Amino acid sequence: MTSVTSFQDPLPPADSYRPDAAKVLAGDPVQSVANLFASADGRFNCGVWTGQPGTWRVSFTENEFCHLVEGVVVVTSDSGESRTFKAGDAFVMPSGFTGTWAVVEPAKKLYAVYE
Repeated sequence: MTSVTSFQDPLPPADSYRPDAAKVLAGDPVQSVANLFASADGRFNCGVWTGQPGTWRVSFTENEFCHLVEGVVVVTSDSGESRTFKAGDAFVMPSGFTGTWAVVEPAKKLYAVYE
């Protein structure tokens, strides 16, 4: 039997990183990710992400389901559409989205990514 992955279990050690400096528009958006599950083919992953305040350019090559559990983020497309998400909100970032991601208040999300 394959083990079930629970987001309530202890998290694996998180990897800390920053976006490429050329993409950062404001702040110092230090981030971390603790990947809890990866499919055998590596195309489906899920885990916990955290981010500190800042704004940076993004270009999604994957489809990502996000459930924000802490903080506030603002996602703005290159066409100017802006959406604000707060703790408790869930949303999908589609493959092909380009624009900016801004962490307004320190944020934490549960994610599921399909490449």
